[in-house]
Amino acid sequence: MATFEKRRTKDGFKYRARVRVEGNLIRTATFSSKTLAREWAIKTENELRDQKHIPDLTAYNRTVGELFDEYETHLAECELRSARNIKFQLEEWRKFIEGVKLHSLTSAIITHALNQIAKIKYGGRTKSPATLNRYLAALSCALSYGVKSLGWIDINPVSRVEHKRENRGRVRYLSDIERERLLDAAKESRNKSLYTIIILAISTGARRMELLSLKWSDINLDTGWAVLEHTKNGEMRGVPITGPALGLMRNLYNNRKSDVWVFPNENNSGPCDIKRSWNTAVKRAGLSDFRFHDLRHTCASYLAMNGATPNEIAAVLGHKTLSMVRRYAHLSDAHKSSVVASMNAKIFGGKIKD
Repeated sequence: MATFEKRRTKDGFKYRARVRVEGNLIRTATFSSKTLAREWAIKTENELRDQKHIPDLTAYNRTVGELFDEYETHLAECELRSARNIKFQLEEWRKFIEGVKLHSLTSAIITHALNQIAKIKYGGRTKSPATLNRYLAALSCALSYGVKSLGWIDINPVSRVEHKRENRGRVRYLSDIERERLLDAAKESRNKSLYTIIILAISTGARRMELLSLKWSDINLDTGWAVLEHTKNGEMRGVPITGPALGLMRNLYNNRKSDVWVFPNENNSGPCDIKRSWNTAVKRAGLSDFRFHDLRHTCASYLAMNGATPNEIAAVLGHKTLSMVRRYAHLSDAHKSSVVASMNAKIFGGKIKD
């Protein structure tokens, strides 16, 4: 038997549906209209009568916080590189939905909590739409674990939450003049590794931590190849080291201070920290709005301007899809024009007249 309750909220009215079939647990959900509430009630009654997706009483009373505890244990066991970020994001979610029963968690509750998270500032800045979508992704992973592995919840309510519309990714890359200024500043840095690190970043498109985590065992100087083990997505990938970068790496190896780390700290106990030296070099070079990650954009932009295809750029950068590479498409226009012009010249050879 289904019952409905009209409730006043800040945004108007909500309709709470309550369903119970004899011998089963009570199910509730809240909707923006009575029509949606009735549709859900009919569907839920049919599922309960057919004994589909009925959690036991213990699972039914589990909270979001309990699920997070189980999922974080799972993350630790899997040793995922992204586990630290996911755990931090789940801690933010805990502030607003930790005590919510899983069976009561709705898309409306999640959306409200996400809007609260959006108001939290770090360093005086609020989160971008892309960052908020990463928070939704972290919550979705935890809830999916609750559905598939624990059986504590029937469906993942994040699937019904509208994601934030993300701004088009920025493309900030070094002009020829800016590149020379930055490299000159890096040569003058007290950190003698900075120049080589920047050259590697530009020539390979590797991320900062991918480079700083390099060990000599990851590099084959004979073939000019490096294996990046500590990548953002947790999957190893190889990158070629050629030209000036390879010469610098061979020289660095011949004068190495550590047999383990390519860019060691002063104690040779781990990789070095380049934050201060990087900021100093950027300031000396007179660069505005430029981050270390933009060296990755610089590599991709140079590849595009030199005729690399989207698939080739994606392979170098380690992107699984082409969506992230499309931002560089306009930079290859000149190459496309020359390719088309070359094709037309070979086919028609000036034989067609107006």
